[in-house]
Amino acid sequence: MSPRFEAAGQAYPPAQISLLAVKDKAILELWAEPENQLPVFIHSYKIKALSGRAGPKLREGDRQVPEGIYKVLGLNPNSSYHLSMKLNYPNAFDLMHAENEGRTEPGSDIFIHGKAVSVGCLAMGDRVIEELFVLAADMGYENINVVIAPSDPRVASLDIPEEPLWVSGLYEEIAEEFMKYQQGQ
Repeated sequence: MSPRFEAAGQAYPPAQISLLAVKDKAILELWAEPENQLPVFIHSYKIKALSGRAGPKLREGDRQVPEGIYKVLGLNPNSSYHLSMKLNYPNAFDLMHAENEGRTEPGSDIFIHGKAVSVGCLAMGDRVIEELFVLAADMGYENINVVIAPSDPRVASLDIPEEPLWVSGLYEEIAEEFMKYQQGQ
């Protein structure tokens, strides 16, 4: 990973990064977050597999990749999917809306992992998860933000489904977060 950061003029390991996932394009972007500077694009990865469609994850077993703003909670070197990084889905936002709607099982165990199969996770393939896993270990996984969007709001406004009503607010937050990351700023 060090050569990728050096090519972008960034120190390795970085203090903070963001991973931006775009579901409809199956792309995961890696951005360095230098202190008191604009984010710097480092690399783009093809997501090997992700399941579901546009829209948030609502329940356990729906095979839907969630949408929102997440953190990495931990690293699993003994994953069934080679290596994995656990996301904090459901986060407070997801839990609040599940509770308001009477959904008792909003899902769990969402990861960025290796292999090329997904039932709600971002499957990156083994080589890519090795790069991301080592990066997370080198810099501290708690310094990683993950933003998952149905499409890229930097290209076109997100299509807001009619249901559930709260998705419009979620998509505004996702779009606002994505706008911080512009190549060639």
